[in-house]
Amino acid sequence: MNVQTILWNVALLGQATAEGVGGDATSSVSIQSIWDFARKGGPMMIPIGLFSLAALTVIIERLVTLRRRNIIPPDFLPGLKKALAEDGDNRAEAVEYCRENGSPIARIFAVGIRKLSEPLELLEKYIEEAGRREIFKLRKYLRMLSVVASVAPLMGLLGTIFGMIVAFQTVATSGEALGKAELLAKGIYQAMITTAGGLLLAIPVLIAYHYFCAKIDHLVAEMDLMTLEFVEQYADANQELPTATPKLHATEAAGDVDEETDDQVAASASA
Repeated sequence: MNVQTILWNVALLGQATAEGVGGDATSSVSIQSIWDFARKGGPMMIPIGLFSLAALTVIIERLVTLRRRNIIPPDFLPGLKKALAEDGDNRAEAVEYCRENGSPIARIFAVGIRKLSEPLELLEKYIEEAGRREIFKLRKYLRMLSVVASVAPLMGLLGTIFGMIVAFQTVATSGEALGKAELLAKGIYQAMITTAGGLLLAIPVLIAYHYFCAKIDHLVAEMDLMTLEFVEQYADANQELPTATPKLHATEAAGDVDEETDDQVAASASA
């Protein structure tokens, strides 16, 4: 074996060794799956993962609960008017119909039907209180989505800070790491995964939060319009109010009308 053959074999061995080391380094930093992504992010990926499961559960639950047919069933109002009758006297059957329906709009109407004989101001107050309770139920769990959207990026940033501390500590305490920037770059690469994980969680959760808030606002406006039309239709039929008495949206002026009516009655009696 001559010198040229020996040198050629040494060169091939060095190339194979370099390729092996490069392949190991590439495999150590490459991401193969979601589990691999979470594992390389460090311990802070555990609470981020738990937050993601909680947010996913809330989103699925709210998507099912906030469907319009669950909040405002399409056949509720026709059935209620049929149960209440045109004159509005069959209140017991109407309240029972609302109780069997069990939807948020039915619970609000049940309160209004029980208080139809009350003055218009009190009737409006009772309906507003019932509506406030139902809105609170519609917004259930949304605060959790808001918290997750706010905290997840901070948790990711905290994980990145911890990872960079470990990376710099390794370089500072290891004599072999001096002058080897690839070791520091690898540590920072793995530390940045937590920031990416926090943002990947926070962005869709924030979008879902605002979507649910907008949907609830739309449903509340629709329920408010339905209750207003119901009160205008049945309250006057069950209360001996002056024909000039304003409707629900102008209750403040109703007291002035009543006072003027009382003054007119007194003046007529004295005459």
